Amino acid sequence: MDWGTELWDQYDIIEKHTQSGLELVEKYVKFVKERTEIEQNYAKQLRNLSKKFNVKRSSKDEPECRFSSYQSFLDILNEMNDYAGQRELIAENMMMNICIDLTKYLQELKQERKMHLMEAKKAQQSLESTYKQLDSSKKRFEREWREAERAAQYAEKTDQDINATKADVEKAKQQAHMRAHVADECKNDYAAQLQKYNKEQNQFYFNDMPQIFNKLQDLDEKRVRKLAQGYILFSDTEKHVMPIIGKCLDGVTKAGTNVNEKNDSMVVIEQNKSGFERPGDLEFEDYSQGINRASSDSSLGTPKGPMDLLGKNRSKNFWLFSKKSKKFTPERITPTVTEDFTHLPPEQRRKRLQQKLEEICKELQKEVDQSEALGKMKDVYEKNPQMGDPASLASQINQTSQNIERLRGELNKYETWLAEAGGRGDTLRYKAHSFNNNEAHDIHSPDGAHSDESTPDASQAIYAEFDDDFEDEELTAPIGKCTAMYNFPGASEGTICMQEGEVLAVVEEDKGDGWTRVRRSNGDEGYIPTSYVTISLNK
Repeated sequence: MDWGTELWDQYDIIEKHTQSGLELVEKYVKFVKERTEIEQNYAKQLRNLSKKFNVKRSSKDEPECRFSSYQSFLDILNEMNDYAGQRELIAENMMMNICIDLTKYLQELKQERKMHLMEAKKAQQSLESTYKQLDSSKKRFEREWREAERAAQYAEKTDQDINATKADVEKAKQQAHMRAHVADECKNDYAAQLQKYNKEQNQFYFNDMPQIFNKLQDLDEKRVRKLAQGYILFSDTEKHVMPIIGKCLDGVTKAGTNVNEKNDSMVVIEQNKSGFERPGDLEFEDYSQGINRASSDSSLGTPKGPMDLLGKNRSKNFWLFSKKSKKFTPERITPTVTEDFTHLPPEQRRKRLQQKLEEICKELQKEVDQSEALGKMKDVYEKNPQMGDPASLASQINQTSQNIERLRGELNKYETWLAEAGGRGDTLRYKAHSFNNNEAHDIHSPDGAHSDESTPDASQAIYAEFDDDFEDEELTAPIGKCTAMYNFPGASEGTICMQEGEVLAVVEEDKGDGWTRVRRSNGDEGYIPTSYVTISLNK
């Protein structure tokens, strides 16, 4: 069933129905746009919410950061931020795949509908024009036929009139004959116009308009199909991101399961344990026997208790719950921070000293590595003057040596303090033999003068250890190849000789010190100047 056959006489209904369908598309597009705005606002509010509660601290060493409950909360905020991103993706996809696409398609439908309606109006106007011609021809035929009848009656009357002359009778007959001829012509014209109109009317109602109505039907059905696809996309767009949203929600669940109350309790202990002993019993002070208060105090104060270490008045009891007072007193002054951390409780002091030792060891290792690199570079310059002046490195070597000595002093100082605090400093020494002052002392000539040639630089003390590292480490897979452009003797410890044109395997890239670690096919490894070779790394 089609509109052209069943609704051949319902032009106005079809026009109204198709217009209503286009308005429905516009309404749906507006609905989806408002939905995208809701999603975008929701996502924005979620992001602002996450940002509000996710206060970024200047340091990850803040006490709260070590609690699993705190970390889980941060994970939840991150998951909510990702969840907000998925809501934004929903809004973006709905706008692109539904709103923009349907709006463009709607414009095409409007143009097509307008074209079909214009075709219908033209066909209607053509039929109306033919009908006007038919009506005009019919009226002319009617008028001329009446005139012919009157002329025929007048001629007959004149012919029967005895007083009329022969000329009058002949004239009346001619007039009647002429009128009859004109009436016949009008009759034939009317018949032709009628035939033409009937043909056009048949074409209009059985061909032209049905075709136009069927085209409008196809247009409307395409609109409905496209709208149905938009309805499906409305759901599929959200379904598409559901797996990711599910992962975000799973992440929230995982954050909850990662909370470990026992571990958090241990962290509280670790962060806040003072290391003090519980206060002992107070001795009886017998004022009736004339005991001196000061001597009693001195006898009680032999072992230092928490009041002594915290700067409390020893004559007062040690209370677990501090009494808040609005009055400013010296006791309320924050303890002065000292270099040896004696302002902290014993346990916290040990931890801070250990952290400080680790920082010094890391810094010292950097200086030793730099000294080692400068020593290698100086040795290369001495053997190959064309590469550079060894004297240009003197200031850097001297500065590095001073830094090493300074850091060694700090290391010894903090290890002493740690030993006093009851900690173990020997385990914190990183490559202790490299940091030992006795093994890096200057070598003097027999006459007591300092000898530059016999004095190794600050890095020489670690060359032996450098060689041992190659023996202990497992063979590292090569990361590329290099070809020697010049001869290199490799006379210094830790280096390897090479000949011009020799191909070696690259084991470790240049880390900025001008040296590259390579290996021969026989397994020998060592460092060579990076500028002496052309390197090709594996991709």
